[in-house]
Amino acid sequence: MVIEMSSGLIRGLGTVVVFVAFVGLTIWVFNRKRTPEFAEARLLPFADEPQPDITQAPEPRSTRP
Repeated sequence: MVIEMSSGLIRGLGTVVVFVAFVGLTIWVFNRKRTPEFAEARLLPFADEPQPDITQAPEPRSTRP
C-alpha cells in the first residue's frame, strides 16, 4: 500500500509540530518554578564587571570645561 503525501499535508503537519513546540516553550518559560533560575540568568551579562571599591573616597570632579 503506497500512501501519497501531498504538500498540504506536509505543511499541515509542520504547522502542528511548530505550534506544539511553541506551546511547550511558552509553558516552560512562564513556569513559576523557573523564576529563581531566570532571575540569576538575567544578571549574567553583568557578572564579569568589577565591583566598585567603596572603601576609597571618590576623586573630586573638575568643573573646568
